Amino acid sequence: MSTLTRFSVQPLSTMTRRLADVASARRDPDLVIQGARVLSTYSERILDGREVWISGGRIAAVKPAGSYRSGSAKLYDAKGGIIAPGLIDPHIHIESSMVTACAYAEAALLNGTTTIFCDSHEIGNVMDVAGVEAMLEDARLAPLSIFLTVPSTVPATSPELETAGGDLTPAKIAALFDKWPEAVALGEKMDFVPVAMGDERSHAILAAALQRGRPVSGHVYGREFVAAYAASGVTDTHEAIDRDIADDLLEAGVWLFLRGGPPTTPWHSLPHAIKTITELGASHKRVAVCTDDRDAEDLLAFGLDWVTREAVKAGMTPEQAWAMGSLHGATRFGMEGDIGGMGGGRRADLVLLTDDLKPVSTWYGGELVVDDRKVTAVLDEALSKPYRYPEAAYHTVKLPKNLKLAPDLPVDTVTAHTIRTELPGITLGHVTVTLEPANEWQAHFDRHGLCFVTVVERHGKSGNVAHGLLNGFGLKKGAVASSVGHDSHNIIVAGTNELDMQLALDAIEEKQGGVCVVMDGKVTAMVPLPIAGLLSDKRVHEVAGEVKALKLEWEKAGCTIAYMGFNLIPLSVIPEIRITDKGLVLVPEMVISPLFEKA
Repeated sequence: MSTLTRFSVQPLSTMTRRLADVASARRDPDLVIQGARVLSTYSERILDGREVWISGGRIAAVKPAGSYRSGSAKLYDAKGGIIAPGLIDPHIHIESSMVTACAYAEAALLNGTTTIFCDSHEIGNVMDVAGVEAMLEDARLAPLSIFLTVPSTVPATSPELETAGGDLTPAKIAALFDKWPEAVALGEKMDFVPVAMGDERSHAILAAALQRGRPVSGHVYGREFVAAYAASGVTDTHEAIDRDIADDLLEAGVWLFLRGGPPTTPWHSLPHAIKTITELGASHKRVAVCTDDRDAEDLLAFGLDWVTREAVKAGMTPEQAWAMGSLHGATRFGMEGDIGGMGGGRRADLVLLTDDLKPVSTWYGGELVVDDRKVTAVLDEALSKPYRYPEAAYHTVKLPKNLKLAPDLPVDTVTAHTIRTELPGITLGHVTVTLEPANEWQAHFDRHGLCFVTVVERHGKSGNVAHGLLNGFGLKKGAVASSVGHDSHNIIVAGTNELDMQLALDAIEEKQGGVCVVMDGKVTAMVPLPIAGLLSDKRVHEVAGEVKALKLEWEKAGCTIAYMGFNLIPLSVIPEIRITDKGLVLVPEMVISPLFEKA
């Protein structure tokens, strides 16, 4: 079992006398980081000529250079670099990275992130409370500080519109809060329309958090919903997509988490929402930055450090940006006395930075875990002993036999309700197409730019199979499939023929989860996800390599939206049309539509 965890550092209440002795030079520190400039997130200044005294994994004091003369302390020469508090990501989904919490820690620490607040609604949708608790056990063994914002919207809609593996009721959510100290907030309340409309279940879930003094995280689109949403107790959101709604949210008392998405994805909203500060003059004191979703490859290349640098590009000073990446997230969750700054008594979660805010070395609880951008032996050892998920987590893809994966070819002229995959792939257009009688589906595909899309219920509950047609997806042959069909995580498969679609489905069933590409009767790329059909059991760099290979084959197949956008096609809370195991869902009407109607 790893000994490098959040619990390796003792609570401050047990260490005050020791730290006071060290700060007063009556006792030697364990470690002194010398030759440093210190980035103060409190005063938003870079202070020259400083050294950091560390004892028991906590900061005893930040002193003028040369204050430590001699003794038993270990010495680390920062060589004039900037020492800053570790980054704090206030909103992420570990499952999006396709790795476990233990594996996630490696990428986070390489990027200078030492604390994360995760919403595990993906595994909750698959395995209910058991999945959430398994991830919490995983988090406890990880060499990273991981806190939970309890999933609030499982399922994302209702059993009438989709079949999920989990159902997190108000009672179950209350029990999670009462059992797990790591459960510090309610996760993003995605059903913002029902919240604004006063839905009984939605407000009972809000009450479970508010009665316990836990803050509520949000997810909202549309300025018309802000007032009712804030009045319902929601006090943060990562979904501010432009300047004006960001301004409304700040004035309503809602924290902004500016989401920095890789430039190739549609969720890079930071440059737009930050204009409430840079153009409208709002203060940044209630603004943080977050990553939200990253696959394993992007997690390494576009960490929270990258997001802070994007904030600098958008007009913030480096000191402001780093405070938004560290202290502000800690403050939002009431933990600024322990993390997010370099005051005495705080955890020694520290990062050595270049002048352009690129992490070089990372200390976690006073332990050097990344040195010169490389994992140290102590971290490597901790990562080599990951948590083993319960056996049930490896058996979550339960498919019926003899599935029909494509709709019947219409014999009469019909109007087809198709799903237009409009770039960049978040909003899907509802486009009707007239299909006249043809001898084969390929004629319709060629004429209208269509392919099949099918969702298969995989939790062993109903065996539902729903058929649809993608419009403009670009797939010319073969099939692509994924067990990460948000948020119920049924299997979504798109293709031009049933044989390749079945092969993709078989590959996912064999591995008990994954994302794959099939061409000419062969699986050309696959990321196996055996844990809940969501997570790999490998180290992050290995999964990143698999993801990179998948993306190359995905592009070769002609798909116009990336696989993460494809995974969102079943997410039945985003306009205009989606497909779940129950059929085509029209949004926001929230009704099931037939695939074909008489012309």
